[in-house]
Amino acid sequence: MTATTARPGRPSWTTLVPPVAVLVLVATWTRHESPWVLTLIAVLLVGAVLAAVHHAEVVAHRVGDPYGSLVLAVAVTIIEVGLIVMLMVGGGDGASTYARDTVFAAVMITLNGIVGLSLLVGATRHGLASYNASGSGSALTTVVALASVCLVLPGFTVSEAGYEYSASQLAFAAVVSLTLYVAFVLTQTVGHRDFFLPVSSDELGRMTGVLDEDGDGHADPPTARAAWVSVGLLVAALVAVVGLAKLLSPTIEDVVAAAGFPAPVVGVVIALLVLAPESIAAVRHAARDRVQISLNLAYGSAMASIGLTIPAIAVASIWLDGPLELGLGPTQIVLLTISVVVSVLTVVPGRAKALQGLVHLVLLATFVFLSAQP
Repeated sequence: MTATTARPGRPSWTTLVPPVAVLVLVATWTRHESPWVLTLIAVLLVGAVLAAVHHAEVVAHRVGDPYGSLVLAVAVTIIEVGLIVMLMVGGGDGASTYARDTVFAAVMITLNGIVGLSLLVGATRHGLASYNASGSGSALTTVVALASVCLVLPGFTVSEAGYEYSASQLAFAAVVSLTLYVAFVLTQTVGHRDFFLPVSSDELGRMTGVLDEDGDGHADPPTARAAWVSVGLLVAALVAVVGLAKLLSPTIEDVVAAAGFPAPVVGVVIALLVLAPESIAAVRHAARDRVQISLNLAYGSAMASIGLTIPAIAVASIWLDGPLELGLGPTQIVLLTISVVVSVLTVVPGRAKALQGLVHLVLLATFVFLSAQP
């Protein structure tokens, strides 16, 4: 991922939004019932999420891999966990399943939405979308293992009733998730870095090599001063996101309920918000015939959503009241299984037509529709 910088003397919106969001958070902490105030909070919440991811990218680019990848993943995870925890603290009909619904929505959006859009754009503009099946395959394998341990198995264990893990099982799943995530980051950035670089291809879309124009696979890193400014703005944006989410959480639930949608739709809304910047970046890379980067973003986001969010929620559950249901229902398991099978068939050849992108987008549309109309 690359980070953009503003022109000298002209602060960008990513510089202005975090401090403004913090000021509005402080000013409206005790009084935020007005529809106009809630609208302002919602706009600033979206802006703070986008700004936080931007500044995380700047910091990540400065420190380099593998630490840079962890900076970005941790920032996105803080946003996701903050939104989930604030909704769980507020109670509501779906409080016990918000973590599951959000993480599952993130997996479906990444496997089908980001991948589908990237393949559709890349193949439409360049004839065929080409990528390294070895790198993308190992990423997909990690995502499937994480999803199985954290989202599928809780519905089949017998230590707890329903779709819950026992305390020891939850701790085990958290440790395993974190271990898999760290192992993949080290594989991607240290052990087998070439497998995750953009590829060159022949006229039939077959991979012929990797592209690494300047020797490091990245644009020139920002200055130390720019990176430190981004660190401060990143902290401000994360504080604003968590605080504004707390103020807005009852409204999100009320709007979903007023529209007649079930509680899992809240998780879909959170995942769409958190993954919006990654989706935009992935499509831009696909348009430049760098579909490998798009897949890195998609599968990396899915891994972070499970491998970092579940451990964080597991720790937070020590202080949160009520059950934590992680197991997927039958319909969700079927959708996940179909998505995995289609993803495997997409990744293995190392090239894809626009049709395959459309297939993934149809699966995403099916997931969204069945979430709203189960």
